[in-house]
Amino acid sequence: MSAWQQWLQERARVRELRGLTRATDEATGLYDLASNDYLGLARDPRLVEAAHRASLRHGTGASASRVVTGTHPVHRELEGGLCRLTGRDEALVFSSGYLANLGILGALGGPGTLLVVDEQAHASLIDGARLARSPLAWTSHHGVQETIDLLASRNQPRAVVVVESVYSVGGDAAPLAELAAACRQYDALLLVDEAHSLGVGTAGGAVRAASLAGDPSVVVTATLSKALGAAGGAVLFGGEPAGMLRTHLASTARSFIFDTALAPGCAAAAGEAVRILENDPALAAAVPTQVELMTDTLGRLLPAGSRSGQRNPAEPGVIESGAGAVVSLRVGSAETATSIAAELREARIAVGCFRPPSVPDGVSRIRLTARANQHPEELADALVTVAATVSRHAGVPA
Repeated sequence: MSAWQQWLQERARVRELRGLTRATDEATGLYDLASNDYLGLARDPRLVEAAHRASLRHGTGASASRVVTGTHPVHRELEGGLCRLTGRDEALVFSSGYLANLGILGALGGPGTLLVVDEQAHASLIDGARLARSPLAWTSHHGVQETIDLLASRNQPRAVVVVESVYSVGGDAAPLAELAAACRQYDALLLVDEAHSLGVGTAGGAVRAASLAGDPSVVVTATLSKALGAAGGAVLFGGEPAGMLRTHLASTARSFIFDTALAPGCAAAAGEAVRILENDPALAAAVPTQVELMTDTLGRLLPAGSRSGQRNPAEPGVIESGAGAVVSLRVGSAETATSIAAELREARIAVGCFRPPSVPDGVSRIRLTARANQHPEELADALVTVAATVSRHAGVPA
């Protein structure tokens, strides 16, 4: 056996012992409490038809980088639609949300830029910050005062504060107004990843809902693969520097310049989703209703005091939810989370299983996601099974 084979075998054994093995099994035929298709648009005939038409016209792939021959009319149309939806002035579409985050942080970063990153930021933001070759500071989750102190005492001429509008694990919302005010005061930019808020609750996202759409100190990134049911990512700018920022990003972001452009079919599907939301903003408003149903049902089925804030948040069984489409149940160890997810899969229910490194040790979660098109009775039936399984495996006290 080669040294590489021995190493891979040992790594696999360690992952298995720690309950950290990931699988890529198909979820066909399972009741979906795991996907990010928050508005149920991924299979919407209107998006399918838009993707089909664009593929027939432009081909299945963009064929080149956006800065060579990869920009097609559907990319421009999508960028315009995203600006209308979010109230921003300029947009640049990438081939994924992950690459959008890498691109903007690399383009804004460097030795003269301090990056201030929330400790629970998504992996794409963490990777982008590490690759940016910038001085890097971490704050505790929602650490507004820590952020202010770092901005006030920095030695660098520029700074970027990096957060998610709605965090993907706990579903909690960032204090955007307070952070934006701090950034304005200390001449910094606030980078807000709207992956889990665009099209959820408020169609135009959390930044627009917070009346920050025109704020020149706020930069927004988003993925088109969640509520919009397609694929791709985008960076959006507002206010006077929007055009300069877009030009700078298109000219310097390595994940934009050196990557083949988003496939025309995906761009067209995302554009159609934007039009649907513009014409029917109530679709986005349906998601919080489903979240409320989920938390109320689980609150009745799980022991009293399961809501976060009523019990120690580190204890198993605590229900976490916030401004997005996510409802999380803390279950303790990675092994417990893996066992719960496996048993629910046997019961034909798909749930998210969040373990290290996605979460800290000891606070693994079963993550459930709401969708606008979930049938209330089917959802309630599935939640009965989820609650019973969590109680049995996690040792939730009665």
